[in-house]
Amino acid sequence: MRRKLVAGNWKMHGSLAQNKALLDGVLAGVADLGAMDCAVCVPFPYLAQAQAMLQGSKLAWGAQNMSQHEKGAFTGEVSAPMLLEFGCKYVLVGHSERRAIYGEDDATVAEKYVAAQKVGLTPVLCVGETLQEREGNITEQVVGRQIDAVIQAAGVESLAKAVVAYEPVWAIGTGKTASPEQAQAVHAFIRGKIAGLNKSVADGLVIQYGGSVKGANAAELFAMPDIDGGLIGGAALDASEFLTICRAAA
Repeated sequence: MRRKLVAGNWKMHGSLAQNKALLDGVLAGVADLGAMDCAVCVPFPYLAQAQAMLQGSKLAWGAQNMSQHEKGAFTGEVSAPMLLEFGCKYVLVGHSERRAIYGEDDATVAEKYVAAQKVGLTPVLCVGETLQEREGNITEQVVGRQIDAVIQAAGVESLAKAVVAYEPVWAIGTGKTASPEQAQAVHAFIRGKIAGLNKSVADGLVIQYGGSVKGANAAELFAMPDIDGGLIGGAALDASEFLTICRAAA
């Protein structure tokens, strides 16, 4: 039985005071959530605060990005070993904003995925199509290509120590959400594709859905057989809303 995972992606939001209030609120309700996993992916400057506040709790923490390089003359970058020192469990790789705004291609994302696993971090591999690609009926082609890049770099067995997050780009921050049936169809495609290479890995793989998930729609999405929780954006900045989503996965 796969455990569902709800992870908050704070993106570029927060302050020391705001974070403390938010994490205090989440911690107040997270202990009794039952058999599910939850995490927050915070901006780099706040990893120390997350580590200090969350150690020993049910709430794990992680980063939103990392360099594919272990060290070197890469001004402004943050490496996987650095994240490990701050107790990170997860790191997002290939988020659509990194792909679209910063030009990260499938090969770069695969390199980051490999670098994360090398030190024991769990990469959350983000995949998804744009509105133009969905309307062009090439969703499976796009998502399949993004996953293939990682499989070619690290092998399908590596997915046993990873999470996949399907995030249709057209539903991120837009208020639009894929219907549960639309999301399930892509999740089933992902699991089926991996099952064709290794069924046990596919059966155990946690595949999150991301894209305007809210407390009001989380239960319906998470009830789908291949949706194993969510990668949550804006709603993760509200403790009550985030906890409602977590409870829907419990």
